[in-house]
Amino acid sequence: MICTVAISKEDDTYIAKDIRTSVVDQGDTVEEALENLKAALELYYEDSDTSVPEGVMYTTSLEVCV
Repeated sequence: MICTVAISKEDDTYIAKDIRTSVVDQGDTVEEALENLKAALELYYEDSDTSVPEGVMYTTSLEVCV
């Protein structure tokens, strides 16, 4: 399964969030945050029915004037 992840930085911590499930984890580096999120998502999906087909999700950037 491929997950779409948003990563942000708050102080010295990187926050990784799966867009589809809203599962979140963190780490001191981007790599650590992604590893931690991967483990959290594996636990999240452990007991779920993953045979249900997923819809296609597209992501892009959007500039907003503020």
